[in-house]
Amino acid sequence: MSTAIASADAPAPESTPAEERARGPRRLLRPGAAVLSGALLYLSFPPRPLWWLALPAFALLGWTLRGRRPRAGFGLGFLAGLGFLLPLLVWTGAEVGPVPWLALGAVSALFIGAVGLGIAMVSRLPAWPLFAAGVWVLGEAARARVPFGGFPWGKIAFGQADGMFLPLAAVGGTPVLGFAVALCGFGLYELLRQVLARRAKAEAADQAPAPAPARGPLLAAALAVLVPVTGALAALPLVSDAPEDGTATVAAVQGNVPRLGLDFNAQRRQVLDNHAARTRELAAAVRAGKEPRPDFVLWPENSSDIDPYANADAYQVIDEAVREVNAPTVIGSVIAPPTGTLRNTLIEWVPGKGPVAEYDKRHVQPFGEYIPMRSFVRLFSSDVDRVRRDFGPGHEVGVFDLAGTKVGLATCYEAAFDWAVRDTVTHGAQLITVPSNNATFGRSEMTYQQLAMSRVRAVEHSRSVVVPVTSGVSAVIRPDGTIVAKTEMFTPDVLVEKVPLRSSLTPATRMGTLPEALLVALAAAGLAWSATRSVRARRGRTS
Repeated sequence: MSTAIASADAPAPESTPAEERARGPRRLLRPGAAVLSGALLYLSFPPRPLWWLALPAFALLGWTLRGRRPRAGFGLGFLAGLGFLLPLLVWTGAEVGPVPWLALGAVSALFIGAVGLGIAMVSRLPAWPLFAAGVWVLGEAARARVPFGGFPWGKIAFGQADGMFLPLAAVGGTPVLGFAVALCGFGLYELLRQVLARRAKAEAADQAPAPAPARGPLLAAALAVLVPVTGALAALPLVSDAPEDGTATVAAVQGNVPRLGLDFNAQRRQVLDNHAARTRELAAAVRAGKEPRPDFVLWPENSSDIDPYANADAYQVIDEAVREVNAPTVIGSVIAPPTGTLRNTLIEWVPGKGPVAEYDKRHVQPFGEYIPMRSFVRLFSSDVDRVRRDFGPGHEVGVFDLAGTKVGLATCYEAAFDWAVRDTVTHGAQLITVPSNNATFGRSEMTYQQLAMSRVRAVEHSRSVVVPVTSGVSAVIRPDGTIVAKTEMFTPDVLVEKVPLRSSLTPATRMGTLPEALLVALAAAGLAWSATRSVRARRGRTS
């Protein structure tokens, strides 16, 4: 039997009562730190401009997970996920109670639990912050795809709309931006750990001479901090709001809704009448010279609360408003064919011609616009029956030609998905619009979180982004991510702004999923290396 095995099999010395009492609070230290790291991540998200809190959050998470066994890493990661996602997603239970919110938060936190397991595995490798940040991106990539098409809400990149790392979105999209933040945070912890370790060795060397500590780990930790910061500064030239294809004057209409919550459209045609009234007011302001004439007008998702194809009175209200403003107008409506699924549709409505083009939302929201496993889910919440008829997804990329401007369409929830915004730009969009309906979620933080996504998309693809929302916050965003105009929540309003049009493609747009694939490969390489080292270590102990 080897010495290592003999040592492992030797009985451990009994602890004294004092040691047992001291060990109790210490056992809670890392779980508490894991929850705190998640809470700091939550606080880094809008509407708070505290993006920098993500750095100490990842530093604390690194301390929590470094050197842990994989099973402990999973548990600690899950706690961090709960601390992060439960408060971030509390709006999902605004109208349907805590069960859906808790279920969504817990399932999403499982992905961060898996990330914690992976970070614990790679944390003993040289330059471990690099691999740990890759594992974080791997977890986000998985959560953005499964189950039911994924749920990328809470990607670290979406909390960085006000941050110094934002230019990296133009380099490699949300994966590179999130990777940089995680790498810098983990690097900060490792840098502090290396500095303290060197100080301790220096103090020990005063009593007994010892070899000088290696500088490689300290340099690697410093690079983990400096490279993301330097990269963000180097990416600044990619961020521009200079017009390449001239400008367009766009109007975003926020008509407001008669009531909050799931019954926002309970008063038949009221939402449509609100948006038509605001559009007619805009037309009057243009005639009076108080507002510039818009090249086109954008209404929100669900701005026509009844199907204009099936209701002649709704068709007439829209047509008259569009004729009066005398500009192509995008109308959001629910189309209800006699059979089959409903369609969440954007309609291009041209004065004197009526509807000329349509875009059906491609990524419909599970448990919101359609109910997977309906009979099973009903056991936990009868609110599933509010969705009496499921929506079906569209299959065509949405780009409308509005008075000569190519406008890319990403409806509400789609803004969270990289592909849903990117392919509108690769199909020629010079401007992006994200028509949304946030009335269901009341005055929660949801609308601010979604607005931050649109700001990140503006920089990612170097496009102006217009966000018309039924009840707020509507906004006009320039290609550098700055908001030039926005509304208040639950206030009727119209935004009219001249925005730059651009057609060049950022590296992020050109490369598509390649940066994410490379970072996932980095994570996989780190996990494989760690697993190989573990196998060799076990063989060494038994030899």
